Amino acid sequence: MLFGKTIVVTGCASGIGARAAELLGQLGADVMGIDRREPKFAMAAFVQGDLSAPEGVASLAARLPHKFDALCNVAGVSGTLGAVKSLAINFYGLRALSEACAAKLREGGAVVNVASIAGFGWRQNLERAKGLAGIQGFPHVETVVEEFRIKDEEVYPVSKEALLLWTFRAAHLPLFKDRGIRVNAVSPGPVETPILAEFRSVLGDERVDSDITRVGRAGNAGDIAPVIAFLCSDGARWVNGVNVAADGGLEASILAEVMGF
Repeated sequence: MLFGKTIVVTGCASGIGARAAELLGQLGADVMGIDRREPKFAMAAFVQGDLSAPEGVASLAARLPHKFDALCNVAGVSGTLGAVKSLAINFYGLRALSEACAAKLREGGAVVNVASIAGFGWRQNLERAKGLAGIQGFPHVETVVEEFRIKDEEVYPVSKEALLLWTFRAAHLPLFKDRGIRVNAVSPGPVETPILAEFRSVLGDERVDSDITRVGRAGNAGDIAPVIAFLCSDGARWVNGVNVAADGGLEASILAEVMGF
């Protein structure tokens, strides 16, 4: 279902991004990777760049192919870089790249955003998420962090809440919808990647261990990559504006607890 497609993957040098890029290539796609560091395996093409500032996003968008089939927004940071840098990369840079690439995506193409179970609280924090997602363009992120009083230790879930809300909105924005471009998200639970140790320092061992205990084991990059591949494929042509919880049942467990069923 991916043979002959050209797919761009951000964060391709490690973790979920690396496994997704590898699997997409194995399934027949020509993969173009984006990362600050060069990947350790061969792809059709690689572009080095940074999503944390508008000029970096503009440079990346200009170097991408004139036409491609899917954009996989996997690049993200845990929050250890601080609220400003983390929000810039995890949300505003991701969104800016997606919007800049909309005209380059073929009709019927796809945008796949890697969110997180950490964004589960978007409903409870709806007004904040709406406020963050409602800011147009790539803002001065330091001002945004000050306005919304976002602390370093909470920026990761905050960024993922905004990303999920934007995913639902973007599926119906003319920029994407008028050309049949689907916009979906994947929300992993705890995954054994190099960034997991950073999540422990940001979210705390108790939170991470509790989540793992709920589902029996931590996930791995190979558990998430096939979901990304499916959302890029023609098999998902009627899937739009959806968040897929690839978390071993963690969201279901939390929902049951929160809603009392």
